[in-house]
Amino acid sequence: MKSKILVVLVAFWLVSCKTNPNAKNDLNYMQNIEKVAVESSSRNSSNTIQTGDQLVILVTAKDMDVVKPFNQNYSSSELVQTNALAGGNTPNQGSNSITGPTYIVDSEGNIDFPILGKLSTSNKTLVEFKEELRNKMAQYVINPTVNIRLTNFKVTVLGEVNRQGDYTVSNGQATILNALGLAGDLTVYGKRDDVLVIRTENGNVTHGKVNLLDANLINSPYYNLKQGDAIIVPANNTKDIISKQNPNTGIYLTAISIAVTAVAVVVSLIKK
Repeated sequence: MKSKILVVLVAFWLVSCKTNPNAKNDLNYMQNIEKVAVESSSRNSSNTIQTGDQLVILVTAKDMDVVKPFNQNYSSSELVQTNALAGGNTPNQGSNSITGPTYIVDSEGNIDFPILGKLSTSNKTLVEFKEELRNKMAQYVINPTVNIRLTNFKVTVLGEVNRQGDYTVSNGQATILNALGLAGDLTVYGKRDDVLVIRTENGNVTHGKVNLLDANLINSPYYNLKQGDAIIVPANNTKDIISKQNPNTGIYLTAISIAVTAVAVVVSLIKK
């Protein structure tokens, strides 16, 4: 009797531990990268300036005294501190200093700039606005240099990742892989083929799904992130099953195992 019980238990264990050679690998990202042609992503990577953006703008020239009027209320001792690529549970990661006066884009997409007055940033990228500003400066300054940085480019990562939270990207450019890397990657329970990205741009909210297992991800409009994007990683079926299980299931199985062993011992002693 004892031998039969042990045989049954061992057989059950072997079957439960057997690996299916045809099982799909759901953990490796961009599995078909060799077969995917990378399209030009410039159309997706250029972010337009949004309402509420904080722009650090510093104008320089060979003679700095000439550009002082355009850098009002700013001195070289002032420092605008940001944490580049930091957030969530990773404070001070890649700390980066940005210097210059800060301008906040108002609800109409404008900033008030010294001497030049109200300037519109609507539907313009940082590069486009920088070039426009430099051309306007050329009327007053010979060969001016304009430096613009976006200091509040943030994305949010939620769901089945190791570190949920808001992450700031100082250079204003990031991909969904960058953001997930900052969040400590997905947990083993994260659903890698159904990641949701919610985007708010020019007051319009859109959303899309991306498949991290498919290399065509790099051609998706949601591969390059935009200001304020929210990435939500849903739980896979394994997590759903575990969440629905009785928390005492492990205890019950252990108790049953002990009971079966005890019965086997008793039967063996009785036979003797």
